[in-house]
Amino acid sequence: MHVMLGGTFDPVHNGHLRMAVELHERLDGARIRLMPCHRPPHRDQPGAEGAHRLEMLRDAVAEEPGLMVDSRELDQDRVSYTGETLQQLRSELGAETPLAMVVGTDAFNTFDQWRGWMQLPELAHIIVVNRPGFPLAPPEPVAAMLQERRAAEAAELQRSASGSILVMELPLLEIAATEVRSRAVAGRSIRYLVPDAVWRTIRDQGLYRLETG
Repeated sequence: MHVMLGGTFDPVHNGHLRMAVELHERLDGARIRLMPCHRPPHRDQPGAEGAHRLEMLRDAVAEEPGLMVDSRELDQDRVSYTGETLQQLRSELGAETPLAMVVGTDAFNTFDQWRGWMQLPELAHIIVVNRPGFPLAPPEPVAAMLQERRAAEAAELQRSASGSILVMELPLLEIAATEVRSRAVAGRSIRYLVPDAVWRTIRDQGLYRLETG
């Protein structure tokens, strides 16, 4: 089984990685594809370029065999839509391979605003992960989809290629990339919020205006 976990990863932090490891273990050894997307045009804090975000992500997962980096959305150098990415993955993996995408409860609560949202379960299972401060409260059309497709347990995702929605409660580390960036800009320590390899890259390359003295 392959699982797509997207995000800006600006920078990747231990919260992202712990969630990925939890998914890998709870989904019976599924390959977790961490997929960095293009950075949104508006940011409260300065962000790293795509090449730096990709470098940090690859360094972060280098010694974790259950996790892999998929750079296709950065490589395309254009706006990417989830449906298009899932179609690419489905074409590569074949029609019978279980494929899933991960969204937080905050994103799932606005799922009806996604492009082609009603077709996404035909391409992949959807795993909805709790996000602190965002209780599961999708609007009526999404709630109806959830009721129709909801899986009772993770094992159900292995029995078909797509079509189910699994709501998972995971023990998440409450770390936010915005906080990591803010601390770096202010010259405060971000060690132990991010992997050491990522911390060294940010320190040595002066990303996010981190003070190195």
